[in-house]
Amino acid sequence: MATVGVLALQGAFIEHIKTLRGLGVEAVEVRLPQQLDPLDALIIPGGESTTIGKLAVSYGLLEPLRRFAAEKPVWGTCAGMIMLARDIGRDQPLIGVMDITVQRNAFGRQVDSFETDLTIPPLGAEPFHAVFIRAPIVSRVADGVEVLATLESGAIVAVRQGHWLATAFHPELTPDTRLHRYFLEQIAALSVGAPSALDAR
Repeated sequence: MATVGVLALQGAFIEHIKTLRGLGVEAVEVRLPQQLDPLDALIIPGGESTTIGKLAVSYGLLEPLRRFAAEKPVWGTCAGMIMLARDIGRDQPLIGVMDITVQRNAFGRQVDSFETDLTIPPLGAEPFHAVFIRAPIVSRVADGVEVLATLESGAIVAVRQGHWLATAFHPELTPDTRLHRYFLEQIAALSVGAPSALDAR
């Protein structure tokens, strides 16, 4: 069985764990460097990127996370997108592997959170209902970075670079598991459970 870790220092890690287990994947919470060793892939959840970064430094996780990401698939959602970016326009602890520039809190404060339907071609024709909470956007992508989704404004909110995936929104807060399945099957090349009704759309 595939084993996927979810960084559990802070943020919405429980929701990712539940989604992964619903897909038949062994999902484990990651707080210490040695917990990365048996993993096939890793998800970095939404939350507060500065807090996640500081805790990663405190727990001696930052360098192990960079080494893990160099070899294995990683998906960052919201704050996780910030953690994966090489440039965020300020100094804070980052994993810093993706060739993207990310603008933090691009839509304002918590009260400016919103939901919208996105077209994400790898998931099929059915729109993906995305939840944005104090979300970032990608303001620059380098060659080799694939843009998967944008808002009507043109703002980039989902990208892939090889075995790394980053989304500005929170897929774990919706019942649609297609993005988790895409990460597991297409990026991490892992076998997951039978498709749900949403996956079959």
